[in-house]
Amino acid sequence: MKTFWRFFSYIKPYKVSLILAVVSSLLFVLFNLISIILIMPFIDILFGKPVTAPVQQIELSIFNLKDYFTYKLGELTSDYSKIVLIKYLCILMIVVFFLKNLFTYLQTYFMATVEQGMIKDIRGALYSHFHKLPLSFFTEEKKGTLISRIINDVQIIKDSIVAVINSLFRDPALIISFSLVLFIYNWKLTLMIFLIVPVTGIILSKIGDSLKRKSTRSQESVAAVTSILDETFGAMRIVKAFNMEEYEIGRFNKAENKYFHLLTLLARGRALSSPITETIGVIAVAIILYIIGIDVLSGDSSMTPGGFIFYLAIFLQMMPSLKLLGQVYNSIKEGTAASERVFGILDIKPKILEIENARDINSFKGKIEFKNVSFKYEKSELILSGINCTIPKGKIVAIVGPSGAGKSTFIDLIPRFYDVTGGAVLIDGIDVRELKIKSLRDLMGIVTQETILFNDTLYNNISYGSNTRSEEEIINAAKAANAHSFIEGFPEGYQSIIGDRGVKLSGGEKQRISIARALLKNPPILILDEATSSLDTESELLVQQAIERLMEGRTSIVIAHRLSTIKHADNILVINDGKIVEEGRSVDLLKHKGVYSKLYNMQFKL
Repeated sequence: MKTFWRFFSYIKPYKVSLILAVVSSLLFVLFNLISIILIMPFIDILFGKPVTAPVQQIELSIFNLKDYFTYKLGELTSDYSKIVLIKYLCILMIVVFFLKNLFTYLQTYFMATVEQGMIKDIRGALYSHFHKLPLSFFTEEKKGTLISRIINDVQIIKDSIVAVINSLFRDPALIISFSLVLFIYNWKLTLMIFLIVPVTGIILSKIGDSLKRKSTRSQESVAAVTSILDETFGAMRIVKAFNMEEYEIGRFNKAENKYFHLLTLLARGRALSSPITETIGVIAVAIILYIIGIDVLSGDSSMTPGGFIFYLAIFLQMMPSLKLLGQVYNSIKEGTAASERVFGILDIKPKILEIENARDINSFKGKIEFKNVSFKYEKSELILSGINCTIPKGKIVAIVGPSGAGKSTFIDLIPRFYDVTGGAVLIDGIDVRELKIKSLRDLMGIVTQETILFNDTLYNNISYGSNTRSEEEIINAAKAANAHSFIEGFPEGYQSIIGDRGVKLSGGEKQRISIARALLKNPPILILDEATSSLDTESELLVQQAIERLMEGRTSIVIAHRLSTIKHADNILVINDGKIVEEGRSVDLLKHKGVYSKLYNMQFKL
């Protein structure tokens, strides 16, 4: 429950709107009560004996509020005819109902700012926090689950908080004020009726616990559905190529049926609270009718027809608020389940942190060093062990090794996508953990084997991360990357939308856009995860030319899958089982007849 209340801190920026909403809500309660009070004199004038002022004046005290009110009402109406009183009551009724509905609208008007502002800020906090988490977090979590947290769970939390706010300021005020009127009018009868209220609370608490469990399971289920959608839409080419449409439809239907089943149970559980509360309310109304009916028939009742209708109307008007209070308990239970999932993410501490007084690094002057570096993931054996090497400025260093040897992990340590487990990575003699992350990564351009593009224009994909560059600079970068000619072939040129993950482009075109992006950034350090390994010969040639232009004058670290592309590398590091087992130029390593030579012979079938 404490987790749920933590979200109320997100209301603070909207406290003015909240205060205005609360004031409007309280004024609604006041005018709602007055609108019901008007029933009594209206009914008495039309169908009963009009209220007249008693001969003896009644003084106000806590024990005779009902009699005092009756006295004052008689005093006000004794000088007017029934027709005049009806006219004034009708005018007053119009005014009161207008004000009641006005404040109902104003309450919703001001609460809209609170509701939408709060949900915006919670989602913003979640999304911002996602960007602070390490890459390892995203390799362990399904994207569908994360999307569900930021969309569905936040919506549930918002609904719960709004229900609590409304019930906290409006419903209690209405229930208390109406209850006081009921007690003043007939305290014995009211006390008897209210004795059955705790029964409602016990029943609703049981329903609420069940709803919390079902809500947790339903959100896990919708996260599974979202994951399937994300995976299937991203791999539609493979799905169709392998005729797996029926399988994917079946997988989706299975997950959707589970979600449907849970939502059905949840809806049924939510639906229970209202009829239970209403049934108990009807029991209370039946008690009122029975007791007052007996008194009227026996001649012992002092109630006028208007008083009887007034008492009954007050109680019936209070029932919706009692029902809402029951529902808000269930809503809190659902909100608690959702908040635990959201705060489960917000409470994850980022592992890649800047130290206090971290240093800026604005240029690369000397070398990158790995000093006795070791690395392991949380639930793995050592991936890298005892790595010692130097990458001088302006040199091309290739990283070679069998699959799973640790090549990608090696390069991920340089921009601090991960932190070393032991040893240190240094740039110009400074441990990268002592540098500001932004300034460190500003030194680097990264081109990966899996090209990451956005569903945006070609122009914006090239300028991503370099938004201040001019159009001329962007076009020059595209020309250097051998991308300008095919971009010009699109109907809208650089303003053409390339689809989700660049689906409208070929593999070679995607890589050239990625290279243009790196060229535009103009970084002193270049990290390349061999970008030509899955391309046809013509595309490979164009991409290789672009890569050579990209590497000119830069310190380049290249993961090489095709060994033919690194024949002219200044140094080759051969990694096997997490260790550097060989180092040197290609011609020298081939003479050594070691791991590199074996990989080379396998690739070229020598």
